[in-house]
Amino acid sequence: MTMLKGKTALVTGSTSGIGLGIAIELARQGADIVMNGFGEVDGPRASIAAHGVRVAYHGADMSKPGEIEDMMKFAAGKFGGVDVLVNNAGIQHVAPIQDFPPERWDAIIAINLSSAFHTTRLAIAHMKRKNWGRIINIASAHGLVASKDKAAYVAAKHGIVGLTKVAALELAATGVTVNAICPGWVLTPLVQKQIDERAAREGISVQQATKELLGEKEPSLQFTTPEQLGGMAVFFCSPAADNVRGAAWAHDGGWTAQ
Repeated sequence: MTMLKGKTALVTGSTSGIGLGIAIELARQGADIVMNGFGEVDGPRASIAAHGVRVAYHGADMSKPGEIEDMMKFAAGKFGGVDVLVNNAGIQHVAPIQDFPPERWDAIIAINLSSAFHTTRLAIAHMKRKNWGRIINIASAHGLVASKDKAAYVAAKHGIVGLTKVAALELAATGVTVNAICPGWVLTPLVQKQIDERAAREGISVQQATKELLGEKEPSLQFTTPEQLGGMAVFFCSPAADNVRGAAWAHDGGWTAQ
């Protein structure tokens, strides 16, 4: 379990949910981790450090390019550079287009899409010098198909898939690969909030709201877990994925197969 020993992984939005699950799985493989995100840090840091790796934290606001640049410089100063970049940070807002607050659109595009551009452009030079690197973008089933009332999120996630393909082509003749993972429903705090709001809006139990949420989209009727997505990230870092480039890999219980 030391495939990534001596390498550094930066995972945005890694204080909870998908990002934390991915950071832990990369740490299992020996990668030093640069965490990023809001909320409680000490517990997540401890769960990563338990795997015997070095862990650092930078609280960059991913909507601000200047803070992203500071974070990338911090990673270089702390561990020498970013070898594995996981662009995971994301926020959500649900409303019809005519009612969608413009400031929420701007925030979602900035954090869910533009931040990945900024981290990627700043990571490439180090990866090319080493002729090895992995850029893994956490897109979504909503990077492949749409749902109503999620204009900004769907636009951002489709943009992430497009950015992934362009970067993969630009780096195709190097040892740097760029791919996207497209999860379906993952029971993160973000999704739990949607379930709770649905239960309150429709006057049903949280259990019923959960069943209805899964039933509408995901034929497996199962949540994907952060640990499973971490396993996918590990695969993309492995020699088996050396020639996987520009993929948008659905991990969605059959959602986009319909």
